[in-house]
Amino acid sequence: MSKSKFPGLLTLKQVSKILNVHANTLRNWEREGFISAVRIGRRGDRRFTKAVINKILYSGAN
Repeated sequence: MSKSKFPGLLTLKQVSKILNVHANTLRNWEREGFISAVRIGRRGDRRFTKAVINKILYSGAN
C-alpha cells in the first residue's frame, strides 16, 4: 500500500497488517515511547497517524 493511500487515522489492526507486526508489539512500542497513538472514544481505542506509520516504514525500525 503506498503511503498516499493511507487513511488519516489507522486502527491497531490496520497498522499491524501494514507493518507485519503483532498488535501487542505496537502496544509495547507506544508504552515505551517509540511511537504515539491518538486515543478516541470512551474505551480509548488507539488510532495511528500517517506520520507514525511513515516513521516506522522509512526508518527501518521493524
